[in-house]
Amino acid sequence: MADRDRIADLDAVGQRAGYLAGELSPVEVAEAALDRIAAAEPVLRAMQAVYADQALAAARASEKRWADGEPLGPLDGVTVTIKENVDVAGEATRWGTAASPPVPATRTAPVAERLAAGGAVILGRTTMPDWGMLSSGVSSLHETTRNPWNPDWNPGGSSSGAGAATAAGYTPLNFGSDIGGSIRLPATWNGCLGYKPSYGRIPVDPTYTGRTIGPLARTVADIALAMPVVSGPDKRDPYSLPDQLIDWDDAAFDPRTVRVGLLLDAGTGTPVSDEVRSAVGAAAQVFADAGATVEPLESFLTPDLLARVDLFWRVGHWNDYLALPADRRHLLLPFVAEWCRAGEGLTGPEATAGANAQIEIARRTLAATADFDLVLSPVAPEPTYPAEWPMPSNDVDHAMDHIGFCMPYNMSGQPAISINCGFTGDGRPIGVQIATRRFDDRKVLAAAAFFETNRPESAVRPWPRISRQN
Repeated sequence: MADRDRIADLDAVGQRAGYLAGELSPVEVAEAALDRIAAAEPVLRAMQAVYADQALAAARASEKRWADGEPLGPLDGVTVTIKENVDVAGEATRWGTAASPPVPATRTAPVAERLAAGGAVILGRTTMPDWGMLSSGVSSLHETTRNPWNPDWNPGGSSSGAGAATAAGYTPLNFGSDIGGSIRLPATWNGCLGYKPSYGRIPVDPTYTGRTIGPLARTVADIALAMPVVSGPDKRDPYSLPDQLIDWDDAAFDPRTVRVGLLLDAGTGTPVSDEVRSAVGAAAQVFADAGATVEPLESFLTPDLLARVDLFWRVGHWNDYLALPADRRHLLLPFVAEWCRAGEGLTGPEATAGANAQIEIARRTLAATADFDLVLSPVAPEPTYPAEWPMPSNDVDHAMDHIGFCMPYNMSGQPAISINCGFTGDGRPIGVQIATRRFDDRKVLAAAAFFETNRPESAVRPWPRISRQN
């Protein structure tokens, strides 16, 4: 069992190194990962579906390719998961809600296609809350997903299962999606990395304004290993970016040439807690001590803009609610049903104002950050909260009060990453968000790699180990 645990703990770079050296088999890795999932799932509930048979078949095929000296790419044999809103042909995409009819998808989404084509071993799909509109592991479709650091804590969302799976070591790469922080929020609350690439870097189908797919991982190097496989244009996504020559392995970063904006007030929503402010300030000091110029950045979001985007999302999901079969509407999580009901009866001008607010936020974000190479901020204003709460506020009238630091970068399309920078007094992880200019994905990963190496010792702890006894 100890050997299986050692194998399951390997990051993606380590798995690949083992295959290259002929010292490790993708089958061994897949079996170790499935064992870990089986041991932890009764506690965490991070998996919507486990593809045990398919994963082992994929691992055997990868094993043969490595033996023949013909791997398909950098992720051949590497274990991964995808989020349950990623279409897989022949399987129902339920979006985390029991209200969705179990209708099989007719085609497979680009990210799943590319992972499979690159030889990755897809172990299954991770959980999400209803429609992805909660920063929580609460769902009407499956049992509540819990945080590996403490099952009484919330893993965040909407990539709740991906965050929990990363911290628990199910796989080194767990792909989530993010429209207002749904990758970065689980990352901060689970103490791992969560990378939202530039909008369009990884194609999304079905697409939606601001929605971005990206990996949650334990190391920056693993993210860099994955990005060439999953990025690039796709005709199904009208916003997908053209091919861009990016050396994802280039982690060169000279802090002495960098101007950093430090944003500690989102301008709206929940105030930043003292412990989060202190940890993010200490992260900024790491850059300053290495020679970076660190300057305060004034907030550029307003309560009105956040409220209008929230209302716009409510209108959209009220339409989704009306599109459900009448006999299934009662199955929607009551918190989400109440939240989207605020969109009932809105006029055209009111709904349009929400769409226009997204554009205004993009303008303000790009203008405010234009003079900085990097912007550092909290990911969330507060650390994680009780597992049973659907939102950090636990209040439907203030459902989006925690997304003020994350959501602007979805609207502006800028890349941003969450990396752990400390812990609260009771052990809850705290992440710092690093963002940079549009399309400069290499720099944001290089900055995260610099911080990963130089962050305070207090920001790094052994990963939690979950077993049936927890």
